[in-house]
Parts: sequence; C-alpha cells; structure tokens
Amino acid sequence: MNTDASTNTSTNTNTNTNTNTPDDISVHVLEFDLGENRYCVDIGYVAEIVNTDELTTIPNTPDHVEGVMDLRGETTKIVNLRTIFGENEDDELGNRIIVFKRKRDSTDRIGWLADEVRQVRQIDATTVDTAVDGEGIAGIVRQEEEFVLWIDPTDVRV
Repeated sequence: MNTDASTNTSTNTNTNTNTNTPDDISVHVLEFDLGENRYCVDIGYVAEIVNTDELTTIPNTPDHVEGVMDLRGETTKIVNLRTIFGENEDDELGNRIIVFKRKRDSTDRIGWLADEVRQVRQIDATTVDTAVDGEGIAGIVRQEEEFVLWIDPTDVRV
C-alpha cells in the first residue's frame, strides 16, 4: 500500500508540473496604461485606486516624485512612472493613482500615476518571460497582439 501511495504521489507531482492549472500557478494582476505601453502589477501589492486630486509639490525631491496628496487624512507620495521608465513625459499626467500597501514597519504611503487603469486579469505565471534586464521590470506577458510589462513594485525606486 505504501508503494502505491508513493507511485501516486510521484504521478501527481508530474501531472502538476506538466499541467497548467490556475490554482497552482496563476497570479492576479492589475493592468494599466502609461504612455504608449501597457503595464501590470501583482494585485496583492495594491491597496486602492483613486482619482488624481490636487498635488502639492515638494522642493528638492527627485524628478520622479510629482508631489504629495492628502488621501483620507494621510500624506501619500505620488510617483510619476513615466520619468522612471523613460516614457514620453510631454503628455499630460495621468488621472488615476494606484496606491500601494505599506511595507511592513513603514509609515510611507506611495501612489503611482497611471493614464488609465484597465482591469484585473488572471495570468498563468509560467507564461511570463523573465529574461529581461530592466530596473523595476520583472517580466513580459504576451496577451493577444501586445506585450504587457510586469512591474515589481519592490524594485522600483521611489
């Protein structure tokens, strides 16, 4: 009986490795547009999505920091990803902000400006091409006729 259990376990392991089941290897990502490109981020990092409100600029901050805003009584630093990723900065700033969960033991609240927030989509993590070399870019996801750049928010300088 133990031999059969070992065989079944081995067979199940091989089946899971070869079969892409959503429960085992899927990730939910939030897709958004920024300039000409579409990006995504693991939804587990996102706290909320809000409309852009009046930003207060802060002198002597890096170019990618657009300012801060009051979000339900908390100061939230707003970051322009176009500056970080070299997108066309001549266009008007996006009107949506993706606010991230705080890192453990941190009081900082950070939001990214986005032109348009599209959708939450479930993707198969094994289809992500991670053979990319770019700060903040964790991989590339092919969807139909376009590429979606997967951002690792822990690797983006803020």
